[in-house]
Amino acid sequence: MKKIITLAAVAALMLCLAACGKKDGNQLDSIKSKGKIVVAMEGTWAPWTYHDETGKLAGFDTEVAKLIADKLGVSVEYVEGEWDGLFAGLETGRYDMVVNGVEITDERKEKYDFTEAYGFIRTALVVKKDNTTITKFEDLQGKKTANSFNSTYMYLGEQYGATVSNVDSLSETIDMVLSGRVDATLNADVSIYEYLSVHPEADIKVVALTTDASEVSIPIRKEGSAELIAAINKAIAELRADGSLKAVSEKYFGQDITTKK
Repeated sequence: MKKIITLAAVAALMLCLAACGKKDGNQLDSIKSKGKIVVAMEGTWAPWTYHDETGKLAGFDTEVAKLIADKLGVSVEYVEGEWDGLFAGLETGRYDMVVNGVEITDERKEKYDFTEAYGFIRTALVVKKDNTTITKFEDLQGKKTANSFNSTYMYLGEQYGATVSNVDSLSETIDMVLSGRVDATLNADVSIYEYLSVHPEADIKVVALTTDASEVSIPIRKEGSAELIAAINKAIAELRADGSLKAVSEKYFGQDITTKK
């Protein structure tokens, strides 16, 4: 009798867990139940996510996240943190998504599901103006670069044989190049061009660009993601069709990076 009760209890528990898991596993339902979507971003990477002269969080990704939240019918809560911590928080469920110029890579696809791309960028190789030894990515062999930890730029630098120092913001990487602490830095081409438009006197130059454009997308943790991915993809398609994505891109980058060229 004791054995029968134990098996019944286990069966009931398994049914409960299955039902609860199905209900709680749907990320879109959870977000709509909360009435908000929690978005992680750095807040230090202009013009993607940064603080303007008034201290307000601004940027291309900041506005894109708000537009998507509006389409989902929920409010948006921004949480700022260092690059690597954004993904740790996503994996533990602290954040619903990371909107921070995230490029799709094969390694990341193993860990996360991705929405449709909403941006397309190339990686720029940046050095001081008087640097004549680095003119292409292959010249990074044995050199020093600076980039955010676990970023695609860090891995690309290492791929070409550079020793990479980890920093938290674009301005820090530029400072390290200018001071000679590193030989070069890699970053999104649009970010570098925006930096140069604000700092035209900066003693740096772009010497090379990757040939193919990378896809910028939104990573979502895999469990229960299907409905949320579909809803965000629908939102992105509508925002592209009505010109909202293009308008925000031109506002921050001076060009449309939301369509593949």
